[in-house]
Amino acid sequence: MTSILVLYYSRHGRTRDMANEIATGIESAQHSEAVLCTVPPVSTTCEKVDDDIPATGDPYCDIATLEQCDGLILGSPTRFGNMAAPLKYFIDSTSQTWLNGALTGKPAAVFTSTGSLHGGQESTLLSMMLPLLHHGMLLSGIPYTEPDISHTATGGSPYGATHWANNPQGDVVTDEEKRLCRALGRRVAQLATKLKQPS
Repeated sequence: MTSILVLYYSRHGRTRDMANEIATGIESAQHSEAVLCTVPPVSTTCEKVDDDIPATGDPYCDIATLEQCDGLILGSPTRFGNMAAPLKYFIDSTSQTWLNGALTGKPAAVFTSTGSLHGGQESTLLSMMLPLLHHGMLLSGIPYTEPDISHTATGGSPYGATHWANNPQGDVVTDEEKRLCRALGRRVAQLATKLKQPS
């Protein structure tokens, strides 16, 4: 089986909704499984300590889970055109993974959601790509052969899957956005499977 890690942070649930759609796309590819993980919030109160295991939802990611994946898809809501601090905090802890090259040559992709139409979706996607490039990962986006890229009126980008949370259809992931999330997940899974095959 090809194992694709969908690692995300979600504050209000839309990024998590996208992660679930991406997982559906991963599992539509032959011999592929999705592993959904999140990261804990970062507190501005230094004395606050969260549990090691979330009360509900997907488990928190650890370095072993990250290093064992065959592909990685990172997701975060936008924070002033950048990834959210909790995801950045986790990524900043991966120096040993970078040193041992555990992610080198594996496919990766990114996704985001914003509360406003021009909320920095593409710059957030780019901010998540930078550490993946440092890790030697092979970045994948969504090609224009996916019709929804050209027809969506909400989220969607060749850089990765996106969602506009306050779109005219309400605070839901639209059908176009769902299809693009699934396409991204399927694409990374198929790439990972090809890369695992002996040459």
